[in-house]
Amino acid sequence: MKPANRLQHIKEYYFATKLREVRAMVTAGKPVINMGIGSPDGAPPQAAFKELQRTLFEPNAHQYQSYKGLPQLREAMAQYYATYFNVNLQPDSEIQPLMGSKEGITHISLAFLNPGDQVLVPNPGYPTYTSVSKLVGADPIFYTLEEANNYLPDFEALEKTDLTKVKLMWLNYPHMPTGALATKTVFKKLIAFAKTHDILVVNDNPYSHILNNEPLSILSVQGAKEVALELNSLSKSFNMAGWRVGMLSGSSEYINHVMKVKTQMDSGMFLPLQMGVVQALRTNHSWFTSLNNVYAERKQLLLKLVDLLNCEVIASKAGMFVWAKLPKGETSEAFIDHLLQKHHIFVAPGTIFGSQGEGFIRFSLCVTKEHIKESINRIKHQVVI
Repeated sequence: MKPANRLQHIKEYYFATKLREVRAMVTAGKPVINMGIGSPDGAPPQAAFKELQRTLFEPNAHQYQSYKGLPQLREAMAQYYATYFNVNLQPDSEIQPLMGSKEGITHISLAFLNPGDQVLVPNPGYPTYTSVSKLVGADPIFYTLEEANNYLPDFEALEKTDLTKVKLMWLNYPHMPTGALATKTVFKKLIAFAKTHDILVVNDNPYSHILNNEPLSILSVQGAKEVALELNSLSKSFNMAGWRVGMLSGSSEYINHVMKVKTQMDSGMFLPLQMGVVQALRTNHSWFTSLNNVYAERKQLLLKLVDLLNCEVIASKAGMFVWAKLPKGETSEAFIDHLLQKHHIFVAPGTIFGSQGEGFIRFSLCVTKEHIKESINRIKHQVVI
């Protein structure tokens, strides 16, 4: 049986392939230090654990749950947006809980894109925007983010692009992989651009709190709900990546379109998970202070490793990654393969995020200080393993 034609345009996700190689090395006894992926290694808020355990024994805990999520969960998400982003959302109609924000990328694409539609995708950017666009039969149109422009959209270049078939535009600020931050002025320009060209813009905002004291939502711009949606997640900000809980926010009209897709894809989120997330979202601001103290200490150490590799840190203002430019003449994949094979240190090549990633590598801060120190030692003393 041949697979569907749509798979001809899709490669397996890079980390799914590369991490098999890394696991094989570890199984063979190689002490690989993984700085490649952004999987938080800290514990979620204790209140979330306690509530999950408590509700495991509720009479209806193991039954199907509402597609819309528990009222308490939607209310907690609305309060979270009001507290940290100064955005008012109606819990019953302007918020949709998701099983991770990655799920939302597919749901949004299925809800709004037809075969032949075009999608503006950042380069460099999260690879899933491209692959999901192709899966639904849409054509990704890459807009270049330049180091010289702080990895922000070039509006002059966008206006010169043929936008007649463009229906959707992906944004991701704080930006992954570079850590660049948008401003409210930039978001205002993006909303005006979207209204002029009848484009739905979606800001993917999972890194809003990481090494960032001023979280910003595109929905805080006046009139944004007319043309914008925002994805967010508990994976990074609350160390809950494995819980698979995210949220989609925006106008009730857009949320309802996405709901039509979602109801065909799952049968509601596990009740104890939802109740645990309610408690996580109610955690006070000291949680983020503590979390960022850990990442800040790691980042200071990691910058020493970057320097030892003769790389230059670029952007990396926020988020859980360090984006670094390689020495002149080096290519991303050759460089990371050398690090992996010679020193057993795995980092991500910039090329997986698009052609603009060539000549760059990305380090994750989701690794202990001890492992960063060990990596520094391996490079400093040219330890070959």
